Amino acid sequence: MTSPVLYAVEHGVAAITLNRPAEMNSLDTATKVALRDHVLEAAADRDVRAVVLTGSGRAFCVGQDLREHADALVRGDADLGATVHEHYNPIASTLATMDKPVVAAVNGIAAGAGAAFAFACDLRIVASGAGFNLAFAGIGLSCDSGSSWTLPRLVGWARARELLLLPRTVTAAEALELGLATEVVPDGALLDRAAELARQLAAGPTAAYGAIRRALSYSATHDLDEALAHEAELMRLTGATEDHRGAVSAFLAKERPTFHGR
Repeated sequence: MTSPVLYAVEHGVAAITLNRPAEMNSLDTATKVALRDHVLEAAADRDVRAVVLTGSGRAFCVGQDLREHADALVRGDADLGATVHEHYNPIASTLATMDKPVVAAVNGIAAGAGAAFAFACDLRIVASGAGFNLAFAGIGLSCDSGSSWTLPRLVGWARARELLLLPRTVTAAEALELGLATEVVPDGALLDRAAELARQLAAGPTAAYGAIRRALSYSATHDLDEALAHEAELMRLTGATEDHRGAVSAFLAKERPTFHGR
């Protein structure tokens, strides 16, 4: 059987591809488990210095597989809270906090948890024909996968409430205007652009990228003095790296620095 999630590492970039195109990459149990495990694998692999998350076919990911969920409702054993804890939370948390940059290559519609996973990434390269839909309320559910945390930070509280309470498809062009998209590219150029960006990040100062991610997350829930103290700790950490020492030497020699991720 074809794996529901493809995983490959090349030139320091881990490519994670949701691979249920006929089902618009909806998240049945097997897909959630595979996605969680590959995201954790990429986070733990020291040879991986950047990650690309994308989908196959015409969708990025439309969230929970409702056919599987409907069967569970009929059986009486549906427990969305359990799958949120076991699958969605670890995926979203690891995408948002791993010590390396993550790029979402949004090839098509990203809905529900699929949209939230894209929001957890650092950068979102969006195909011109793609879009986002915070579809949770449309099927009588709250929001999950970190969307209550990431969405207001991307678009502001008022617009986040609108998008969650009145779900609709946000086009790629509007997503760029709102700040949901980092860049919009023609559909056929998406994977090449995402790969180019990921390779650029993979050749960069990985420890510094990880520290910047941690600094931003920490400052979101702490006051200024605490954020300043945390920044000092991270500067001490990154200031001791080989990459920093090499970059300073390259600057003084008027040379381009080469980073090794350590």
